[in-house]
Amino acid sequence: MSTATTSDAVIKPDFAAQRKHFIFNEHHDQLRESIGRFVEKELAPHAEEWEETTFPDSVFKRMGELGFLGLSMPEEYGGQGGDYFCNLVLAEEITKSNSGGLAMGIAVHTDMATPPVKLFGSEEQKQRYLVPAIRGEKISCLGITEPDAGSDVAGIRTRAVRDGDEYVINGSKTYITNGHRADFIVLVTKTDPDAGYDGFTLFLVDTDTPGFIREKKLVKLGMHASDTALLAFNDMRVSANAVLGEVGKGFYHIMWELQGERLIGAAGCVAGAQRCFDRTLQYAMERKAFGRSIGHFQVIRHKFAEMATKIESARQMVYTTAWRFNNGEYPVREISMAKLHASRIAVEVADECIQIHGGAGYMKEYGVERVWRDMRLNRIGAGTDEIMLDVIGRSYGL
Repeated sequence: MSTATTSDAVIKPDFAAQRKHFIFNEHHDQLRESIGRFVEKELAPHAEEWEETTFPDSVFKRMGELGFLGLSMPEEYGGQGGDYFCNLVLAEEITKSNSGGLAMGIAVHTDMATPPVKLFGSEEQKQRYLVPAIRGEKISCLGITEPDAGSDVAGIRTRAVRDGDEYVINGSKTYITNGHRADFIVLVTKTDPDAGYDGFTLFLVDTDTPGFIREKKLVKLGMHASDTALLAFNDMRVSANAVLGEVGKGFYHIMWELQGERLIGAAGCVAGAQRCFDRTLQYAMERKAFGRSIGHFQVIRHKFAEMATKIESARQMVYTTAWRFNNGEYPVREISMAKLHASRIAVEVADECIQIHGGAGYMKEYGVERVWRDMRLNRIGAGTDEIMLDVIGRSYGL
């Protein structure tokens, strides 16, 4: 017995439907709309200006007022008490600012420097640093990389020597995002040079401490809207109460921090690549050559198909790994894979988008070249491609 099938009953693909993923609920959708509106209205119009001047500190204050700097922080410290997926929403929506430097500066504050304070800080430290950081009244930075110690965190030379109730710190840090504007730094030091990985200690240091020197503002390929500093510490004295977490456990504390940082960076890469894709798709539909839109040429159509597939593969990897991270797992292998894959895809997509734009893509007017310049850092910062590959390889016992 056959049943007549009407055309209305046939399931048809709706490529214009809003994307949904199981990790996001209605609350996340509302948050996304709220952040997106703010970014497009108050941040995006200044993108070109801030490339020349760096974005102002007032952005932190404004985002603090709106509750965007502590989305997953406890309500008792002024946070919103949300889950980790709220942080992903912020990382994705901030790309609408069209400024990689701004997104980087905010991410360092929300997902790199303040989480260790929340997890390892004393109650006094949380009140002194975390609470005003969530309000946007104090800006933070993270001090890991040194002139002679980048991927090799174990090679850090900045020394903190105990002297009574104080520590005397000497050394330097480089490539420090927010380094010129920050009110405090989460500083990685070596307290026992003979203890290997058990010889590192974190400190919370006010940047107006005598001996804290902002040596120079560094000039970069991209991320022009963020300030990046070379810092020095010359006989800088801090109280023993400035120790963050346990003495000698700093390496393990910071390795934990890097996992969240890498995952947030991967989410930003996916969102940035998607935004670049969307803008280039619009250009391809409007740009005419040989009598028709260039997007209708097979060679261009296939470029978009390839990019879309790679972006989606990175997105699903990031979301699934974020779900595991949010549920208490510590999936270092998968986080490393997600960071490696997403950052590579983002750079590849940005490069292909420049190609589709042709000569226009090489011009600053269209903003596509800036996406490539900003994205390129993601294959270096928070763990280079090579380090990610090594982490993944070693996870298999190799």
